[in-house]
Amino acid sequence: MSDTESPSPESTAETETGAGTGTGTESDADFEPAEPNTGESFEPVDVFPDSDDFDLRPGADSCYKCSTCDTNCPVAEVDDDFPGPKFQGPEQWRLKQTDDDHEVDDSIMDCSNCMRCDNACPSGVPLSQMHNTARGQYVDEQMSKLSVEYWRNRVLANYRTSAWLASKVPRVATRAMNFGPARWVMEKTMGVTSEREFPAFATETFTDWWAAEGGAAGSRERARASRKRRGESVDADKKIAYFHGCYAEYNTPEVGKALVRVFEHFGYEVVVPDQGCSGTPMFANGMLDDARRHAEVTVSSMADLVEEGYDAIASCTSCSMALRQEYPELFDIEGIGDVASHTFESVEYLRIHEDLSGAIQEADVDDDLAAEFAYHAPCHARNQGLDRQAVELFRDLDGVGVEDVGESCSGISGTYGWKEEKYEKSMVIGEEMFEHMEHADGETGMTECPTCAMQMEHGTGYEVRHPLELLEAALVE
Repeated sequence: MSDTESPSPESTAETETGAGTGTGTESDADFEPAEPNTGESFEPVDVFPDSDDFDLRPGADSCYKCSTCDTNCPVAEVDDDFPGPKFQGPEQWRLKQTDDDHEVDDSIMDCSNCMRCDNACPSGVPLSQMHNTARGQYVDEQMSKLSVEYWRNRVLANYRTSAWLASKVPRVATRAMNFGPARWVMEKTMGVTSEREFPAFATETFTDWWAAEGGAAGSRERARASRKRRGESVDADKKIAYFHGCYAEYNTPEVGKALVRVFEHFGYEVVVPDQGCSGTPMFANGMLDDARRHAEVTVSSMADLVEEGYDAIASCTSCSMALRQEYPELFDIEGIGDVASHTFESVEYLRIHEDLSGAIQEADVDDDLAAEFAYHAPCHARNQGLDRQAVELFRDLDGVGVEDVGESCSGISGTYGWKEEKYEKSMVIGEEMFEHMEHADGETGMTECPTCAMQMEHGTGYEVRHPLELLEAALVE
């Protein structure tokens, strides 16, 4: 945001509750979520007014070179050659304004798009917006379209396409992708690390399950029954549009199922609109044209639903971050502001609108789920002021303990840790998280981010669950 904008409700909530410190204890004040911004006027970030060439100079001029962003950058911490977010953002844009021949430095591709610099900057410099814009310019104008790196990045950024194909033969695809010689070939020919196992593809996608459950009509019936059971008006205006994203669709449909069941438990009617990828992996790889095409699909369907009174709910914090921040920063699609201002992360939304803490205090879980969890807050949750919510929420759940494993970045940053040349850096960045997990009481992880979950599993061998799965186990009969 520019230095003239007021902080968001989410960042205000974080400041007031101490979120983001990673040092919370049982004596901390209860998490108090921000009031929903539903229906309020939304002003997208506008740091290049009256310009067709993405002039970010006003934002750059807000930087007073304190280097706080650099000291909070996980890549700069482990890579002495990486110049850091201050150079990648405001300094490059200043150079661009004074040197017509200035080209974007190729180190922009070493930025992992964790966006921790946004959270760290004391003067509101739109660092990640600068990085995304510069990365897009670098890929469009300077990267060879014949290079292996370009096509490797394009394949990784468009995971939705390959996952859709794999979903047609999920068991075969899972085995083939994890066949040792095939992984070796992918590393040698494309630069996709052979150190990681590819996630299994679900034998039934979320949307196939959703259709079998009756879709929106079935959800409406179940929600009305729940409202009657809860003593609410069966005609109460409680409805959400679920943005499931690529991973819950093709790899972990259990997360999407948990969201549907939990929201219906509280009497919400769920719809699942047409949608593209959130664009997060595309932003990170400079594929802004691809991201825009997907955004146009999502915004078109979501904007119509918002107009009908729905709120957009995401189960992945990177997806909610994309819809509520990166979309209005980077694109001028009609309806994008309304969608951004009506987008929420799933647990966040329930904490705002329901007595979730009260429901948790009256619940318990059976032996099918772990008793102790090691929770990692994704970087994109921190940027939305949501990094303490799972710890605060579940500390009152009988028989369950959730331990925060620290403030560090997991290191994988979406596609970043899948690149052969960045794999080792991603693991070094994640060392602090791995160590904290190893010393935690439990051996089951918890996070809202699917790629952070990959890194947690890869670095520790722990099974990792989503907070929605624990909510489902505690609340839904």
